[in-house]
Amino acid sequence: MEVQTTNGAIIVTGASRGIGAAVAKLAAARGFSVAVTFSTGETEAGAVAKEIIAAGGRAYAIQADVAREEDVIRLFETSEFELGPIKALVNNAAITGGFSRVDSVSAKTLEQVLAVNVTGAFLCAREAVRRMSTRHGGTGGAIVNISSRAAQIGSAGEWVHYAASKGAIDSFTIGLAREVATEGIRVNAVAPGLIETGLHAANGAPDRLNRLTPSIPMQRPGTALEVAEAVLWLLSPAASYTTGAILEVGGGR
Repeated sequence: MEVQTTNGAIIVTGASRGIGAAVAKLAAARGFSVAVTFSTGETEAGAVAKEIIAAGGRAYAIQADVAREEDVIRLFETSEFELGPIKALVNNAAITGGFSRVDSVSAKTLEQVLAVNVTGAFLCAREAVRRMSTRHGGTGGAIVNISSRAAQIGSAGEWVHYAASKGAIDSFTIGLAREVATEGIRVNAVAPGLIETGLHAANGAPDRLNRLTPSIPMQRPGTALEVAEAVLWLLSPAASYTTGAILEVGGGR
């Protein structure tokens, strides 16, 4: 049965796996046409798009490095051409930079983390605002930034650099929300805690979830779908009076 794509087009960055893939699939099920954005995971992103299409939705996989301005511009132009007017953006693409204490982190790592996690989110939001804002002739829309509980916890001894980049996302979310509140755009963030994805193993710590589960009040890690549900609520009319919020999805941690 075909899904009715009534909500317009949504761009989900970093949608080839984990939280991004879960958001893309749920967004499609909720009526969005989905731009499944990836940097290097072409096969995985293609599989996500194919799954959405097989379920009756609309999706298009697009390669883009969000740290590159030209890639971001191409991403939005291609998304509009293939899927129609952009009504929503989920800034999910991010890298951790690997585990490192501050006294060992390299300048290159810092540059890469900030380029993807912060500059990338700014550039994507800029292009979204230019299209959605009533100030620019748009009809409104919504942006959800994926932050992290690391922004508040600090992630000492592991990735303070990553936590700091997510702290920047929190500030960015609040500032942009207030900037475009009268222009038909709502801007919020979701801050996941410890979530069952391949992130931990990819950073060389496959046992990280088991090790840290006792620190979670709910005594379990979350799932990517639970994060996606929070994102889709913030994108929905049910959250029509919510902007500038940072919604924690971390089991109380």
